[in-house]
Amino acid sequence: MPDAKPLDLLALHAKAQPGKTALIDDRPGGGVLRWSYAELDAQWRLGTPATGLDLAGRAVLAGDERVPFDALVIATGAAPRRLPGPLPRGVHVLRTLADCLAIRDAFDGGARVAVVGAGFIGGEVAATARGRGLDVTLIEALPVPLERQLGAAMGAEVAALQRDCGVDVRLGVGVTGFEGAPRVRAVLLADGSAVPADVVVVGIGVVPETGWLAGSGLALEDGVLCDERCRASAPGVYAAGDVARWWNPRYGEAMRVEHWTHATEQADAVAASLLAGDGPCAAFAPVPYFWSDQHGVKIQLAGRTQPGDELRVVDGALSERRFVALYGRAGHLVAVLGWNRPRLVMQFRQLIRDGASFEDALRGPAA
Repeated sequence: MPDAKPLDLLALHAKAQPGKTALIDDRPGGGVLRWSYAELDAQWRLGTPATGLDLAGRAVLAGDERVPFDALVIATGAAPRRLPGPLPRGVHVLRTLADCLAIRDAFDGGARVAVVGAGFIGGEVAATARGRGLDVTLIEALPVPLERQLGAAMGAEVAALQRDCGVDVRLGVGVTGFEGAPRVRAVLLADGSAVPADVVVVGIGVVPETGWLAGSGLALEDGVLCDERCRASAPGVYAAGDVARWWNPRYGEAMRVEHWTHATEQADAVAASLLAGDGPCAAFAPVPYFWSDQHGVKIQLAGRTQPGDELRVVDGALSERRFVALYGRAGHLVAVLGWNRPRLVMQFRQLIRDGASFEDALRGPAA
């Protein structure tokens, strides 16, 4: 599962049962996916990380072991970015269930919480902590949260939502270090201020797990570089999920998408591409989709935004925190943002797939 959401984030809640988040259980019918490892009739090398790739010899290296392949799918995901230097106890990242349970245990003690990074994960951690009645400070180096994904205007709305729900939001300021040893007592900021904190959650993005591919000859560029069929630069090698940077012909750019819904769609595309071999196969040209639940608001984005896109609110109102906004570029609908409007978001997402003009989209999905 290449993305922590939603299972690990759900387990942050005080009443969540961690056992319910297991994807696969060896007992028949166990786990979220309702099947066991045995039912897949596959050979597993669990707990055995890949350490290298021999393209000439068509083998994955796992320590001293060589695992030969006719076709290879790289789905090694990504690892959290970490702040430099030694870190005191109480500073966490959120990537695994173990990370989540450690954070939840700290929340149970009534901690003062600082969240570094106001992306989707950071925003949800802040909302969850605040929902549990904790004092929360959300720290973001950019001028507004999610500016790269939503643009400045809508990113400012996310900041306002957090503030209105009692989160202390610090924008445009980076972290220079921590105070306290062996346990954190405060987060030190670049403006000279200090944020008191007993627990710090760092959510400043991820880095694709490609270190084991260094020197293999495979093309790497912020991930495994792939074509529109998710084929890497060597025959018979494919990539999917957080680690894959592929050419999306719908948007005319190479992109890497970090969300589990995308990973499941790309897995289907890679399977089709692999089975097709050199035969015809459709390009993987999705409309990327993300969502985030913060303070009772479901924030959904479908599409790909860029600075300078035209932005129009076409349903509801920002003041109500229930609206749909459309993004247009060069006369085309390229993205839709919805707050608590899931049905309309899906309808406009289909219009993006259909290549609708921005003018037609402004008339509504039934136009």
